Amino acid sequence: MKLLNLVGLAALIAGGYFFYNHFQIQGIENLKIKPKNVRLDGPSQPGAAENPVPVAAGAGGERAAIRVASINLRPLDQDKLGKAHVVGRLAEMIRGFDVIAIQGIVARNQSPVVYLVEQVNAAGRHYDFATSANVGTEPVQEYTGILFDRATVEIDRTTICLVEDPSGRIRHEPLVASFRARGPAPTEAFTFSLVSVDVDPGQAATELDLMDDVFRAVRDDGRGEDDVILVGYLNADDQHLGQLAEVPNITWAISGLPTTTRGTRLSQNILFEARATNEFSGRSGVMDLMRQFNLSLRDAVEISDHLPVWAEFSVYEAGQAGHIVASGGMAAR
Repeated sequence: MKLLNLVGLAALIAGGYFFYNHFQIQGIENLKIKPKNVRLDGPSQPGAAENPVPVAAGAGGERAAIRVASINLRPLDQDKLGKAHVVGRLAEMIRGFDVIAIQGIVARNQSPVVYLVEQVNAAGRHYDFATSANVGTEPVQEYTGILFDRATVEIDRTTICLVEDPSGRIRHEPLVASFRARGPAPTEAFTFSLVSVDVDPGQAATELDLMDDVFRAVRDDGRGEDDVILVGYLNADDQHLGQLAEVPNITWAISGLPTTTRGTRLSQNILFEARATNEFSGRSGVMDLMRQFNLSLRDAVEISDHLPVWAEFSVYEAGQAGHIVASGGMAAR
């Protein structure tokens, strides 16, 4: 089994106290969970409540599902964000999802993602974001951000962390954060850990065969959260997922559909364990930017070489009202 470290500020959510500096997890050799001061993108204290935001409701007065998405925007940099028409379409695209992981943010600080969230919220929305604490404190030049609608989901910021391979085989460290759907009672709401991955094309075979260990490291981190959703750029289609496809009961949301803007290949996906994450509604897809915004291929590629992939999940744990979350889920706020 490959060696992985889960690095960041980690907490036992239900108990409200921190993990030990070195915590041995059966089946994951030498997995270490190292508490660390992270720069929080919201409340300054772990466990502090978010500012109240009205819960979005559907036609029946209650949302039945949330949409989780991912897109590789490399490079999302100042040049791209300097184009008002591109930013406007990016903002509109993001508003279509409750949680979206964005890979390929190129900057030494958080300014690109801060600006993008501001543009998304210019339409009266309530989005926020999470990134690694290393952004702005170390010579990070490219990173992942997770944007989410605070009206439909809430984040436990004490869980924001990176999965790190000490041997340096993973160039872009996967970003992890835990969420809970808003609407149902906290004891009935769907909770999940989101893992955003970004496989480097230059070492795709090596990194892809580490992704199964990334998945297991997050699933078995000691918090008891069985709903782990791995999203992002895998540089492989659903028939060539390597050891990731060997995780028992693993399934993927996208199959047989191109995820590049030019329609050439499937390289992004959303994966989870079918038995554990039975909140999956069966609905998923790839957003066609050309069709969505009535664009030419040239204009769509200006936004991104890749298309957003998405999957829909029930707001209720186990996909039904009345199911009580087992110990280990997000603590009620």
